[in-house]
Amino acid sequence: MTVTVTVPDGLEYVAASLLSTVFVLVGHSINVSKWRKRSGIKYPQLYAEKAEVEASRDALIFNCAQRAHANTLENLPMIYATTLITAVKYPIVAAAACGAWSLSRIFYTRGYLSGDPKKRTGAGYTLGTAGFFTLLLTSIYTVGQAIFPRH
Repeated sequence: MTVTVTVPDGLEYVAASLLSTVFVLVGHSINVSKWRKRSGIKYPQLYAEKAEVEASRDALIFNCAQRAHANTLENLPMIYATTLITAVKYPIVAAAACGAWSLSRIFYTRGYLSGDPKKRTGAGYTLGTAGFFTLLLTSIYTVGQAIFPRH
């Protein structure tokens, strides 16, 4: 039995945008490892304790790097699901929004790594929020059209 699957034009851009999230994660892993080593926080300790942070700016930056990484991991399932659903009908929108979100995570992380967590949000963060809500609303619309097609 042969099955033919037709993919929408532009799916290669979706693949590229999804792949960009892997590079973001690699960057996060490098940052966490770098700051873990500098701060002297040993495995399996997930975060520096309050006393360690008060005694060492490197411990604070380690916590910020760790938190930026964790927040990205917390958001990825939503990004992946909404990107893939949106891509079924609107691959260029999906690719652009996912790519914007990936780019925003670089700004988010750089702000966090300043040592002042308030700096994690800004124009770059807003770009990511816009990307996410574009994906969310477009995926809802895509699913709605599939469930309730117009005749």
